[in-house]
Amino acid sequence: MRYVLMFVDNARYAEDWEARSEDEKQDLYARVEKWLDEHADRIVHKTRLQGGETATTVRLGGGEPLVTDGPFVEGKEVVSGYVEVEVGGLDEAVAMAKTWPSCPTVEIRPVM
Repeated sequence: MRYVLMFVDNARYAEDWEARSEDEKQDLYARVEKWLDEHADRIVHKTRLQGGETATTVRLGGGEPLVTDGPFVEGKEVVSGYVEVEVGGLDEAVAMAKTWPSCPTVEIRPVM
């Protein structure tokens, strides 16, 4: 079964990231690369997204579509990247997400 694991940042995480030393940032990058390598046999696709400030949102319904800058009008979280995985089921996807070394939230969704 295929799932998408979406890695979600928030303002506090972004502030903590900026406060890290360059060595701490490189260590975290290395841990993320290690995680990706450890799960490479199950990862179908992966990418990192540009920052939330580059997002454009189109809201549909209730008349004309509303186009706004940013990921959400009132959101405090933003998807910063994702992997699509092929796993045996949700339990396996959850187990993978529990070991993610970076962003504080991982949202899991099955692929249609």
